[in-house]
Amino acid sequence: MEDIKERIQQLVKELNLHNYNYYTLDTPTISDYDFDRMLEELIALEQAYPQYILPNSPSLRVGGEITKNFKNVKHSTPMLSLGNTYNQSELAAFISRVENGLNENKIAYVCELKIDGVAIALIYKNGKLEQAITRGDGIWGDDITANVRTIRTIPLSLQENVPPLLEVRGEIFLPHTAFNELNEEREDMGETPFANPRNAASGSLKLQDSAEVAKRKLDCYIYHLSTELSDINNHYDSLQLLKQWKFKTSSHSRLCYSFNEIIDFINEWDKKRHSLPFDIDGIVIKVNEYSQQSQLGFTSKNPRWAIAYKFKAEQVATKLLDITYQVGRTGVITPVANLEPVQLAGTTVKRASLHNADFISQLDIHDNDTVYVEKGGEIIPKIVGVDVQQRNQNTKAVNFITHCPECRTQLIKKEGEVAHYCPNSKNCPPQIKGRIEHFISRKAMNIDSLGEGKIDLLVNEKRIARIEDLYHLKKEDLIGLEKTYFTNDKERTVSFREKTVENILNGIEESKKKTFDKVLFAIGIRYVGETSAKKLALHFKNIEALQQATFDELIEVEDIGEKIAESILDFFKEEDNIKTIKDLINSGLQFELSHSTASNKLEGLSFVVSGNFGTPQARKQIENLIEENGGKLLNSVSNKLSFIIAGENMGPSKLEKAIRLGIPLITEKEFLEMINSTNSQQ
Repeated sequence: MEDIKERIQQLVKELNLHNYNYYTLDTPTISDYDFDRMLEELIALEQAYPQYILPNSPSLRVGGEITKNFKNVKHSTPMLSLGNTYNQSELAAFISRVENGLNENKIAYVCELKIDGVAIALIYKNGKLEQAITRGDGIWGDDITANVRTIRTIPLSLQENVPPLLEVRGEIFLPHTAFNELNEEREDMGETPFANPRNAASGSLKLQDSAEVAKRKLDCYIYHLSTELSDINNHYDSLQLLKQWKFKTSSHSRLCYSFNEIIDFINEWDKKRHSLPFDIDGIVIKVNEYSQQSQLGFTSKNPRWAIAYKFKAEQVATKLLDITYQVGRTGVITPVANLEPVQLAGTTVKRASLHNADFISQLDIHDNDTVYVEKGGEIIPKIVGVDVQQRNQNTKAVNFITHCPECRTQLIKKEGEVAHYCPNSKNCPPQIKGRIEHFISRKAMNIDSLGEGKIDLLVNEKRIARIEDLYHLKKEDLIGLEKTYFTNDKERTVSFREKTVENILNGIEESKKKTFDKVLFAIGIRYVGETSAKKLALHFKNIEALQQATFDELIEVEDIGEKIAESILDFFKEEDNIKTIKDLINSGLQFELSHSTASNKLEGLSFVVSGNFGTPQARKQIENLIEENGGKLLNSVSNKLSFIIAGENMGPSKLEKAIRLGIPLITEKEFLEMINSTNSQQ
């Protein structure tokens, strides 16, 4: 057993080092494949020997804890916001107030990038992350510790010599690449994309399922040491110490000693900010020395020793050439403004989304208008207004189209929704291609030998028109197909040669092994995402039960709201969708949970599995049986728990708490008897 404990400790140490090198230093020292293999080994060992799980284990990064309500927590010291300034004269007035307040004119300032994210306070006790609290109203914030644990750049434990109680503060944000990926997924699901990375980060931190937060790829920079230390007497030195403790801190902070040096820093980053992989909306200027900060003090809302210089949102005027309309895979119509090319924030802007008919109406956009385009705090250019002085009085207001631009079907707009959509889901070309592309995607059936270009060719050549057609493809249908086309001004050729065809057919065959929840997500029911598909699969066990479910039965499922329930009911009203499912079943796809014991026998009961059950696979099987029979699997012991399934060497802290709370302990055999006895009673 001692060698198991040592192996877990070794894996945790190595994986945490690789995490730090990859996410904080941006210098990976191991391949993704090797990292994943090490992490899989660690998780398997932790499942078999939970008594050896370390509080800084990287396995905690994957999340899984459900938080129904975030606890309100009072900050140790107020988490105040900064006063804002928007021009050099206002900044000069701030500098003057500081100099007058200190009766000095040679003062050191720290200039930092103002990251556009969500402020967070992190509390460490004995070097372990104990609590993460949002700013809230500055006095009280929400405890979002479970979600923050999933952010890989935030240390779960500190290896250096740190105080027993340590508080640091920072900014959680969403990098541009992660933001783009997230919005692509939302648009693919027919959901409204986030307006900007800050909104996306804020929304992510409010999610109740920390496993979902882990998928969002949030990041964090620490910018403030709240705990007073006798050997640190200024802000700049505190940043160096934070870096030494392996917190992620910005490398762009600079000490400045005059107004002109501060202005130089501001002007430098006003030009360079668009080259950063995340958003900044200004520069923060802080008096460096703590004694001087203390002397200047606070107003009721802001510190007198710091201020934020906010960049102006970049905005340009350009001509609206015309409006085109895109059709998504769920039929949602998105209007796109085609613009006279214009330089904005370091890029040439030719197009901007107009979102929906209501947006066009609110801005009162007319044909050939001169429009204002903005990119401040946004990655995606947006139209924010119209220069009516430039409008030709003979032009007409833009009227949203009434028929699909691709198949000419009359559009529909449901009550309570902002989007128009094309109901011709089976014969509208972009919907056909989009649905198939979604079906083969990595998070769905993962047929990676196919791709957008190949799907486009197969649909155009009429080899496939529906997702089920993939499972009827033969070698002779594919071999020799070829098409050359242009994308982003580059020539590309898609061709189906012998090896390509072999890979495609093997990938299609392999996809038949995908589990019910993956298949349910893949068939593309509107609003049913990856997580909701899993919860629906676990609740209903098979497609027949889901198909027969009523509205009331659907909204009983965790996280399934009215919109999703109505969409599921609409999906199963379509005979065409029923035909697709029957065809996929006949092709061998999984439309029920793999265990024949699946049921609702354990509904209303919650379980914790703790201890050694021989192998990691045995433990995993118990956990699967709980969920597949309607029970809830929990990670921690509380008075809401129904049973603990105890193996050998159960964790002593869990055992002690279970006894204190009177939680029944049962063996694996007793758990299986519970399921079997429930069977016999039904």
